[in-house]
Amino acid sequence: MLETKNLVKKFGSKTAVDDVSFTIEPGKTYLLLGPNGSGKTTWMKIAATLTKPTSGNVYWDGEPVGIESRKKISYMPTESYFYNWMRVADVGTYYRDFFEDFDEGKFREMLARLDLAPDARVRDLSSGMNAKLRLAAALSRYASVYLLDEPLNGIDLVARDQVLDTVIAAMTPDAAIVLSSHLVEEVESIASTAVFIRDGKILETRDTEELRDTDGQSLADRYRLLMR
Repeated sequence: MLETKNLVKKFGSKTAVDDVSFTIEPGKTYLLLGPNGSGKTTWMKIAATLTKPTSGNVYWDGEPVGIESRKKISYMPTESYFYNWMRVADVGTYYRDFFEDFDEGKFREMLARLDLAPDARVRDLSSGMNAKLRLAAALSRYASVYLLDEPLNGIDLVARDQVLDTVIAAMTPDAAIVLSSHLVEEVESIASTAVFIRDGKILETRDTEELRDTDGQSLADRYRLLMR
């Protein structure tokens, strides 16, 4: 279980995450939905231990995230972090050296699913292809939580279905997937829970099936209402 309690993150006078609390449970797919600059990336970076909170914290099995949680949490950032000299296949070797749970066979299957040539050089990849490579690497770990930060950024409309199908194929009863996006209509079909966030604050957390069946609203409808 990944639990966020009263999390605050400030950058100078700007509050990026403002007293946020919510829980990520296994077997569910969560969408962090909000406009750019709403705090989604900051929360993910804290959960992935890449930045420290100002106050409050994110907890993995009751302990603040740290060295042990890195073994269980797989993070896909929005920015590329591979060396330009690498070939696509080298990324698998790079991940294998850092993460014991990385499966190179699974990685090769992901490359094929996402139409990534193993011998292609990272420096020659488009932004969309680089995003696919980051997704393949993140999903090729046997993690308990997958944090996917804006995985559709830079992806053309046709390839978005390919990316979302890959995410769906990675779902298991023992793991949680947290996907951030401002492209609500493209991602709403894969979610079990939606977390609406704006200006660093959580506006609402909703079960997507309940939202549709009880309120008669799609995620896009709810998003438009809350973000006005």
